[in-house]
Amino acid sequence: MSRRPPPGRRLLLKGALGAGALAAVPGTAHAMSPAAPAPHAPAPSAPAAARYTMTAFTNTSESNMYVYESSDATTYTLLKGPAYTPPSGLIRDPSIIRRGDGDYWIVHTTDWTGNTIGFARSADRVNWEFAGTHTLPTAGTARTWAPEWFVDEDGSVHVLVSLDLTGDYTFVPHLLSATGTGPGDWSEPRPVAGLDTSNYIDTFVVRHDGRYHAITKQETTKYLEHAVADRLEGPYTFLGTGDWAGWGSWREGPALVRLPDGGWRAYFDGYAEQKYWYSDSHDGLTTWTPLRELPGLTGFARHFTVLKEDV
Repeated sequence: MSRRPPPGRRLLLKGALGAGALAAVPGTAHAMSPAAPAPHAPAPSAPAAARYTMTAFTNTSESNMYVYESSDATTYTLLKGPAYTPPSGLIRDPSIIRRGDGDYWIVHTTDWTGNTIGFARSADRVNWEFAGTHTLPTAGTARTWAPEWFVDEDGSVHVLVSLDLTGDYTFVPHLLSATGTGPGDWSEPRPVAGLDTSNYIDTFVVRHDGRYHAITKQETTKYLEHAVADRLEGPYTFLGTGDWAGWGSWREGPALVRLPDGGWRAYFDGYAEQKYWYSDSHDGLTTWTPLRELPGLTGFARHFTVLKEDV
């Protein structure tokens, strides 16, 4: 979440298989009784259908959240919009997860300046309620932007957030870990090692092949870069810098999600041209397909995340 000018950053988630047929045992000229049916082979399990839920703010409002749904991660339909407006402030960069209590939770940017992040929750993805704010205790925090959820394989819940500690739009990614289930139950923010020295923002982390992969915006050059670590808190080592993926610059707000075929999709905001892009990888986040615009939402949706569920 960079400075608004230029050019206005971020004003702008079954097929059933039929059972096998009966096999008849052939009779003979002397066999008068009906043939016994052969035993059924076990029917293969139907693959779970994917449901993708997207939470976004828009080019027309940074105080209202819209919720969209898709079965293929490409074509999204509006579930509700506006779906939620916080009691005060903004709802930029809304990030969604489903927590252990079964509810869906949003964490979001609350303002252009300050040291808080906001929360909302929902039982059905449609009706949302304010769940509170959390004030980060880090001294000197001038801006608190683009919080992103991360749920680790052990079920632990974390938030990665970008902090400006100098007041000059230089950002350092920090990690908060949940110490309870309430909106204020968080550890002290701690810098993410390896991402803490060169103005990184909008950090999105996924777990792949036993390692933590971060796609993060280099706020000075405006490229999305790729770093890996053996631990969530780092230290991270960069595998791809500059235009390593062919996505170009002036990109931000990356969000990654698994595709139905097992590959990865990266969405990101082309805020300078007011377009929303996606790109896919099928080799472990190494190479990526050429950019494509997200149909129906490019030019309208802004920095969003997508939650994939099997339903």
